Amino acid sequence: MPLVTTTEMFKKAYEGGYAIGAFNVNNMEIVQGIVDAAKEEQSPLILQVSAGARKYAKHIYLVKLVEAALEDSNLPIALHLDHGDSFEICKDCVDGGFTSVMIDASHYDFDENVKITKQVVEYAHAHGVVVEAELGRLAGVEDDVNVSDADARFTDPEQAAEFVHLTGVDSLAIAIGTSHGAYKFKGDPYLDFNRLKKVGELLPNFPIVLHGGSGIPDDQIQEAIKLGVAKVNVNTECQIAFANATRKFVAEYEANEAEYDKKKLFDPRKFLKPGFEAITEAVEERIDVFGSANKA
Repeated sequence: MPLVTTTEMFKKAYEGGYAIGAFNVNNMEIVQGIVDAAKEEQSPLILQVSAGARKYAKHIYLVKLVEAALEDSNLPIALHLDHGDSFEICKDCVDGGFTSVMIDASHYDFDENVKITKQVVEYAHAHGVVVEAELGRLAGVEDDVNVSDADARFTDPEQAAEFVHLTGVDSLAIAIGTSHGAYKFKGDPYLDFNRLKKVGELLPNFPIVLHGGSGIPDDQIQEAIKLGVAKVNVNTECQIAFANATRKFVAEYEANEAEYDKKKLFDPRKFLKPGFEAITEAVEERIDVFGSANKA
């Protein structure tokens, strides 16, 4: 099965009342951990690559890993650029085999965001690639995204409808929650359902993307899906699961170094396996929350 775009994925998600998980990838173990979970759950899947991941692992390596995942799983998989901040990086990914790109020009004013997004849309659509954009900004730090409290702003529903009309974008990430990544929000985590409902009324059956879901209670995520969220980004949760499992193994190794060396547990594969398994478990849990199991 070749890579797919998210167009048909989102259509089926709306009809079925679920959302698709979009999971960030950086290396082989993370790709395998995510894909093994999706295979077990028989879930469609969006594998997404940030600008930071492209710098770390190189574009070609990540594309080939995702191609291997296709052969291994036979699942519907879309390859997506997460938070591309310029036309140039989006163009590189369109030309380099991605089926979906995100142009994040939310750090500009509305008119400039429209201008840049429209440029990406025109190029991507001419090559059969779909485009996600962002309007509004969440506070927090995640990969190359770093937004202070002062720069954060929720998405205005009226502006969201105008933005989609002006750009022709295929999906829209909106700021309706507390934060990106592992950022510590001062207060209880929440999503602004009234704002989301208004966006849904103005843009019926239009795919809305939820960034910054880390730490948001599952019941709020599920309510957001009912109100029109078709894609939920997951990165920090997987990174934390991987890091915690790896740290635990390292601590056990250091406490029993002589015994572990006899078992050749200094092999890097032994260090990485607990992280791999932890990601699989975390992704299976997210797929169950999003309702996409057995929808492949």
